[in-house]
Amino acid sequence: MAFRVAEGESMRSNNDDPPASEVTSQDSCQAASEKDVEFLGDQTNVASKADIPPDGGYGWVCTACLFLINANTWGVNSSWGVFLNHYLSNSSFAGATHLEYALIGGLSISQALLISPAVAAVNDRFGTRVTLLIGTILVSVAMLTSSFADQVWILFLTQGACFGYGMGFLYITASAILPQWFSTKRSLALGIASSGAGFGGLAYNLGAGAGIETVGWKWTYRILAIATLVSNLGCSLLLKDRNRTVQPNNRAFDMREFGHISVILVIWWGFVTELGYIVLLYSLPNYATSIGLTAQQGSVVGAMLNLGLAVGRPAVGYLSDRLGRINIATVMTALCGIFCLAIWVPAKTYGVLILFALAAGTVTGTFWGCVVPVTAEVVGLQRLPAAFGMICLPLVLPTTFAEAIALQLVSFRGYLSSQVFVGCF
Repeated sequence: MAFRVAEGESMRSNNDDPPASEVTSQDSCQAASEKDVEFLGDQTNVASKADIPPDGGYGWVCTACLFLINANTWGVNSSWGVFLNHYLSNSSFAGATHLEYALIGGLSISQALLISPAVAAVNDRFGTRVTLLIGTILVSVAMLTSSFADQVWILFLTQGACFGYGMGFLYITASAILPQWFSTKRSLALGIASSGAGFGGLAYNLGAGAGIETVGWKWTYRILAIATLVSNLGCSLLLKDRNRTVQPNNRAFDMREFGHISVILVIWWGFVTELGYIVLLYSLPNYATSIGLTAQQGSVVGAMLNLGLAVGRPAVGYLSDRLGRINIATVMTALCGIFCLAIWVPAKTYGVLILFALAAGTVTGTFWGCVVPVTAEVVGLQRLPAAFGMICLPLVLPTTFAEAIALQLVSFRGYLSSQVFVGCF
């Protein structure tokens, strides 16, 4: 019996212990598993960094840089209304028509959008800094060469095409960088940055108006060339992206984006609102002189529109973070149309026109203040560069021809038809 019990215990012991080969296999699997866990742990950390932006830090430096880039691209471009008023009032270029002048202003924006696929390709191939430096050079060269124009077709190439390409390289590249630094404060940061277009427009409208009166339009262009070079160069050197963490899709043409209904809706929103925004941006100084105000007063009216824009866009950004980006974008777009029909149409005095410029400025151009955070919200940070580039392409049409359509309406039926056109869009 003792022998049988000992034998049974021995058998149970042998059955409980796994074979040597199984022990070796289990040990090796456990070691491999520990290595895999360690390796996957590093990957998880990288992913968490990609999913959670710093929401501040150096992002505020990038916000300041984008603020100045907007001031020295969109802000400078808004001063075209002052030059346009001077050209129309003084017949500066023999034989030039209102339609040709309008197309120049439209080209400066539409070409910035048209070049977006090329910007994405250059950014992917050479990096952010090289792309920004190319834009800096093009903008300053455009301003400088415009000062030597003696025929209107030269302005098509300089103020229109060259400036537009430079603005595209700067604005599109910098706008895609800033969302990488923020999450809960994204709309606020972009609102502050986009207000640079308003502050720049305020400064450059007043500066261009005073410069044309004192040193002439040619030297005014040269001063603008120096100012844009210094500012944009500094910002190009300070801006930093987080592409290694976010790993954005910088593909130049990604036609798949047109298959997403959210992208189509953003395009439609931009297409419709740009028809009115471009006209409002360029037409106010000329409208002021058409009701008997001076050219200097016209430049002040244009400056007040930009002041309203500068004040309004940070507020729009703050409210967007609190109440929803798409909700605020819809409300502000509707308010701009109401202001145009309710205040601009009956505005026949300097004071009322100033009031309209300030009120409309706070809500106008909401598309450009909200399009980047709205697009980032609907497509994500990785798809943002490609999606934003594809959104820009269809907007070439309204930005090119909006002012031309408005001036044709003015020539046939007066400013009332143009005002209704802006209010409806």
